[in-house]
Amino acid sequence: MNAISTSAGYQVLAGPADLTTKSAVISPLDTITHSILLSDIAGVYDYKANTVTKGPNSILRFFSKTAENPQMIVRLPEEKIKASKSLLHYTPSDTLLTNNYVVTLSDYQYNFNWFVSYDYKMASSIKIKDVNAGVLKIQSSSNKTDGYHFASEFVFPNGYVTKCQYSSGDTATSVYAITDGTKTLYEEKYTAIKSITDMRHRETAFSLTIGNVLITRNLGKGQASLDSAKVYVGGVLQLKSKVELVDKTTDPIDNCITNKKRELKITFDDGTSSTFTELAGNVITDISSLFISMRQVYFATGIIDWIAWDIYTHK
Repeated sequence: MNAISTSAGYQVLAGPADLTTKSAVISPLDTITHSILLSDIAGVYDYKANTVTKGPNSILRFFSKTAENPQMIVRLPEEKIKASKSLLHYTPSDTLLTNNYVVTLSDYQYNFNWFVSYDYKMASSIKIKDVNAGVLKIQSSSNKTDGYHFASEFVFPNGYVTKCQYSSGDTATSVYAITDGTKTLYEEKYTAIKSITDMRHRETAFSLTIGNVLITRNLGKGQASLDSAKVYVGGVLQLKSKVELVDKTTDPIDNCITNKKRELKITFDDGTSSTFTELAGNVITDISSLFISMRQVYFATGIIDWIAWDIYTHK
């Protein structure tokens, strides 16, 4: 976590939280399925300082298409990312800034029927001052039949990969994982299935992997309740270990330690006990913050989508 949280890639994920997509207003009567594809927004877009403050609040006032390209390349100053509220505001020093924050999109698909459903996919690589910061991929969709689905992945230059997956619907699942090559460093999985009788989700499977330690709890075959948590070290069941899962919420969806909705209480052989949070200290806080960022990825859903939307509507 120290290696990840001090990297340039982490700064990308934990970017400005005050940035939201400014989309044009569409009538609720609009039933057309809209599509914005990479081919619609392809090209090189460079940030430019703009002193004009009147007129529509379009982000394109601050970006110029400077070249054709089969991909979409957005270049802007790192300073405008760190203080995103200044993005659409001119100051005299803006003319001295260098477009050293570069996002290259190799995939972009956004299909939506307003107020009904949408399907979104993007893949991008990021460079800051000519240094690779990482590769970000996002997939998201929502409709009345299948519910909401979201998945994001960030590949750090040092080889670490973080993945976050979430889905609702009749079967609700969530996965939070950190890997290094083929080695799993951290992985939490949660599954809850909606009951036919009361239409509420009920947990059916939970697992937490930290290095060579695996903690699992499952719904036994033919049973109405979950088994006691089992602990494995190096694949070997620990017969004397006792782990209890303590829920902090009654929400049956995404009930995980990673998002601080659940706690582990561990009882040792000498009878003493401790919680996972107490043992992990700041590490679990860092992990939680990392995956909050993975679920939100402000830059991708902010500046890139905003530029794409304005290009689409201007066309």
